[in-house]
Amino acid sequence: MRISDKKYFNNIAGFLFVFIFSLLFKNIFSQSQKIEKYLDGVIVTDIKNDRKDIWVASEGDGIFKFIHSKNKWINFSSSNRRLKQDFFHCIETSKRYIWAGSTNGLYIYDKKRYKWKRKLFRKGGQFGNWIRALKYDKKNKILWIGRFKFLTKYNLRRRKYYNYNLTINNNSKTNSIKSLFLDGDSLLWIGTEAGLHKFNKKGNLRKKRGLYFYDNKTNDYFNNEGKQVSVSAIISEQNNIWFGTNEFVTKENPDFNLGGLFKFNRNIYWTKFGTNNGLNGNGIWDLEIAGNYLWVAVYKFNPFSKKEMGKGLAIINRATNKIINVQNPPIPNNVKSLLFDGKNMWLGTNDGLYKVPLYNNAIANFNN
Repeated sequence: MRISDKKYFNNIAGFLFVFIFSLLFKNIFSQSQKIEKYLDGVIVTDIKNDRKDIWVASEGDGIFKFIHSKNKWINFSSSNRRLKQDFFHCIETSKRYIWAGSTNGLYIYDKKRYKWKRKLFRKGGQFGNWIRALKYDKKNKILWIGRFKFLTKYNLRRRKYYNYNLTINNNSKTNSIKSLFLDGDSLLWIGTEAGLHKFNKKGNLRKKRGLYFYDNKTNDYFNNEGKQVSVSAIISEQNNIWFGTNEFVTKENPDFNLGGLFKFNRNIYWTKFGTNNGLNGNGIWDLEIAGNYLWVAVYKFNPFSKKEMGKGLAIINRATNKIINVQNPPIPNNVKSLLFDGKNMWLGTNDGLYKVPLYNNAIANFNN
């Protein structure tokens, strides 16, 4: 077979994949009775699962808990005096505790005592109490806390907090944490407003031993694009790690944060996904993996209104890199957060929480 014939058949195969997969997703999302909606009107910012219940952080309505066994929702907010804070950016779970990050400190819920308390941080001032990312290391009983200024480690065994300044080259934005991800037993990835830290947990953060920094200035990281790279979401698979980045461009500064989704093979190769090759937007809010697919919450930044505009979901086949975009009803375009619980994909939006089952015949391969 000639090379031209091979290219022809590969193109046909790719077209058929996209066509068939598109039909499947149209079928799935058209069967709206299978998609359940909760918390109507609530702006959902983060979703976590403690293997028993679903916990939801919101912007303006406090914290919600969904009890699976009773099919019941519980709300913690100022309206019912269970909390004094209603605006939360992130949430994390453990067997004993729930942690929720706000613009005014870290809120901690003790499941045994049914009580919330607040932790404030002195270092960093008011901005140091804006908690933007949380990640719990179950094996080592460590909670990692990403703050607008500084990274904090909370040792549950010692009940002690440790603060770290990660500033690189006098750029304070490299110490402004946006995302956290535990990669296996040894690595912690730390996304910031101006690059990415990789920390080997056997090292020493105080002395910056075991800490490696990636940005878009050197070594072709993030394809050397834009003036700065802001890492909003991180997730890994066996051979690759995916980084979602923020888009922020203006008429005055058109190259500031160009955004995009990056697939890094952990060695030298960076593959970028954006509007040039299939995505409906360059801004990434969140990432989640279900079976063979990567789900991506996408937005586009308007340089004139300076606002983020949701562009729905992108579903990417992790083996072939083929992209399917899912937009419009019954799912809102502003999907801010994603959680796969093993059977369902939970979508946190600016108009409530949606549960999409991923175990029917149309998408049985998602569980393979």
